[in-house]
Amino acid sequence: MAKVFDRIIYYFLLTIIFIFPFFFLKVTEEFFLTNKLYLLAFSALFLLLISTIKLAITKKISWQKGAFDNVLILFLLSLVISIIISSPNKVQALLNPNFGFLTFFSLTVLYFYLSRNKEKQTGHDLFLQFLSISSFLLSLFTIIFFFQPFKNVDLPQYLQFLKNPSFTPIGSQLDLAIFLGFFVVLRLAQTLNYTNTANKNEKTNKKSLILNTFYLILTLTALSLTLYSLLRPSGFAGQALLRPSGFAGQALFTPRSFSEVGPPFRLSWYAAVEILKNPVTAFFGVGVDNLAPIFTRVKDITYNQSSLWQIFSFNYSRSAILHIFTETGLLGLTTFILLVFLIINQLMRVGRDRPLPLILFIYLLICLVLFPPSLISWFLLFVLMTEVSRRDVINHVSTQTNEIDLTNLLPFYIATALGSFAFIIGVSYLVGRSYAAEIYFKKALDGMVKNDAKQAYDNMRQAIIFNPYIERYRINFSQLNLLIANNIAAKANQLQEKDKKPYQLTDQDRQNISQAIQAAIAEAKAAVTLNPQKASNWENLAQIYRNIINAAQGADVWTISAYQRAIVSDPQNPVYRLNLGGVYYSLGNYEEAAKVFEQVVVLKPDWPNAYYNLAWANFQKQKYQEAVSAMENVTRLLDPQKDKVDYDKAKQELEEFKKKLPKEEKQATEEGKTQPKLTLPSPIPTTTPQIQLPKEASPEAR
Repeated sequence: MAKVFDRIIYYFLLTIIFIFPFFFLKVTEEFFLTNKLYLLAFSALFLLLISTIKLAITKKISWQKGAFDNVLILFLLSLVISIIISSPNKVQALLNPNFGFLTFFSLTVLYFYLSRNKEKQTGHDLFLQFLSISSFLLSLFTIIFFFQPFKNVDLPQYLQFLKNPSFTPIGSQLDLAIFLGFFVVLRLAQTLNYTNTANKNEKTNKKSLILNTFYLILTLTALSLTLYSLLRPSGFAGQALLRPSGFAGQALFTPRSFSEVGPPFRLSWYAAVEILKNPVTAFFGVGVDNLAPIFTRVKDITYNQSSLWQIFSFNYSRSAILHIFTETGLLGLTTFILLVFLIINQLMRVGRDRPLPLILFIYLLICLVLFPPSLISWFLLFVLMTEVSRRDVINHVSTQTNEIDLTNLLPFYIATALGSFAFIIGVSYLVGRSYAAEIYFKKALDGMVKNDAKQAYDNMRQAIIFNPYIERYRINFSQLNLLIANNIAAKANQLQEKDKKPYQLTDQDRQNISQAIQAAIAEAKAAVTLNPQKASNWENLAQIYRNIINAAQGADVWTISAYQRAIVSDPQNPVYRLNLGGVYYSLGNYEEAAKVFEQVVVLKPDWPNAYYNLAWANFQKQKYQEAVSAMENVTRLLDPQKDKVDYDKAKQELEEFKKKLPKEEKQATEEGKTQPKLTLPSPIPTTTPQIQLPKEASPEAR
């Protein structure tokens, strides 16, 4: 009976190893990593369930010590301690796909089962060679999709993503490059080994060499195309900005998917060093899933001059090693370094006869130093660790198998079996709820795309019910409620334009608007409560308040307060200050607006929009010389060819400003036919009378 369970586990492990690189489902917001994470999680739980059933039937517990067991458990404990002590949002820290507890727990469980497998029929590197089949198919897939076979095919809406030339089932182009690079190294080393090794069966050796060379060329071709797709210049699609003046800015050109690579090494290093200033963070880190707040603290003005300045923060460090240090501190880094030395020690023992695993480990170590943490990188590392540890199991070297017969220990047997079942059921329930929340969230986003407010609202609400601890759920729900309030208020304007007479909202309309606004504020505040260290959470709350300034009493003060909290969390961010200045400008407080716009100019002196807003703030203050000087900077920074509309608008307004100067007369430039993009902050439509919100709606109320 025990052998039956062992075979089930064996074939299940082979299946997971094979499908992991390809696995994705279009049922969550992010198709790839999210579903790969839950595939690993549910697979680990299934393996534990099979072992528990085996225990219940055989009444025996068998355990075989592996080479890296103790250190892996220590590393998991370091993650748990960091989450408990430092992570503000502990649930998100558990569920982070690239560097979260669930990721490493699932991989560790898979490692335990993979490394204990004793199948010999395909040699030592059973699972590694089986995974290479996936790399072969993925290489073919990459080459085919590079040439966009579905570009001119009429596909249904749910398959439109197949037209994207960068589409890959593994996830991102960077993950694909790391994965393919791993197997290029493997195939290259094997090809050299076939060339330099004299084999008794020369005919078999020649066939293996030809086949391996073919695999190498195919994988290398796919890797080259991936690197081209990753590095070729493309329009930067960074984080959307809400600029008071609506200035579109100049086009930025960066490597495709450059945000995947992470922030500059310089800032990643600064963030790592910053944790040493506090004894708690030095030892336990800033907490898993909490790199963004420390990045905004170490970000400097130099960053604002780079092409990445519109990315306000990063969730991952540029280097996985620095990321481990920053989020888990000296405790996490020490245990990981101990694991690295232990792996190297094991590889050196067999390195003379089989240098391939050592070469592959060096490749992965370089990837961990140069690139952010990645689920794909960790998966490859754990598979490689499995093969290293599995050699000792197969050869019965330094391994101890312990077996405990529980037949005569009935109380202990019952407690162990029931405890194991309870753990598996409990964890499965919680993981299942979090995955269901992701599915509901995707349905909500689909409803927003289809302008189906009811579908969006109901599914977003269900997502929060199933998992109320995800910040992006709360942020999106706050914006959805605000949209609902705006749609109700817009009805009054439509009726007023239609009937050509004032329209008063009904009591029911006002009640619905009030409820939607309060819900928007509550959800935005919930995101802030989940992680008050993130500037982006405060910015979202400020945007909610800003949109209801003329509709709710006290919203102006709350808007300013929320923006100030965002600025404290991200002091070098020019966009937050520009938006705050825009609020002052809309309220007619031109003195404060000018002060804030001057700060923006200091933070980013090459931003035309900053000078444009400063120019108009000074103009409203009747400081015409300062207004002219600022507008001249706008015209100097704009390209007359690429930014013709904005340039003509700025030039015309400059001439208007000069008319206000003493003894200065300039003829205004005739306005072009194209609608300009440079505009000033516009006042928010007023709801009369204004809605009175409870004190709990203020940003400081908890």
